[in-house]
Amino acid sequence: MRRALVVRGGWEGHAPVEATELFIPGLADAGFSVTVTGDLDVYRDERLPAETDLIVQCWTGGTLTEEQEAGLVSAVQAGTGFAGWHGGVVATFGGSRDYLRMVGGLFLHHPEDFLTYDVAIAPARSDHPIVAGLSGFTVETEQYWMLTDAHNDVLATTEYAASESAPPVSMPVVWTRQWGRGRVFFSAIGHRLADLQDPAVHELTLRGLLWASR
Repeated sequence: MRRALVVRGGWEGHAPVEATELFIPGLADAGFSVTVTGDLDVYRDERLPAETDLIVQCWTGGTLTEEQEAGLVSAVQAGTGFAGWHGGVVATFGGSRDYLRMVGGLFLHHPEDFLTYDVAIAPARSDHPIVAGLSGFTVETEQYWMLTDAHNDVLATTEYAASESAPPVSMPVVWTRQWGRGRVFFSAIGHRLADLQDPAVHELTLRGLLWASR
């Protein structure tokens, strides 16, 4: 049986407990034994992260100690999958350079109000198992502006409208990433439970979690 470790906590505005509970049944149905913790010191454990096939993190804000960061990153480099969504991955641990390099993005900004925007599947990646058979869809939620890098395999994007400050820009919404022997999955959608309960978002996210597993 494969093992999944759900690490949840931080800012309660992203409902880390309720959000992760939406995906635990899907992990169990896929054959995972699921362990849940609200303690970042689990990343310091010398055995559990390394013996885990998938880490699902939903932890907005806060900091990692050097020991916590080293334990997490080394586990992923050795083959443990890492996956999550929204601020639980890219709006957290901003002072941890190795962590940010591993996940491949850092949240910078979103418009003050929720926006209705389209999410387009990248045509060149439409056969990827996370998005295969899925069509583009529309959401009404926060639209994340992030710093990213070229190591990301972008599976879906959104268009940021022009503003007084900047011309239009394409922004990644879903990406995967290889870090050492470990797979990384991230989706920018998930500010509210309703976002994650949207059928298209839920299907895409659960596929991403399963894909990232060792």
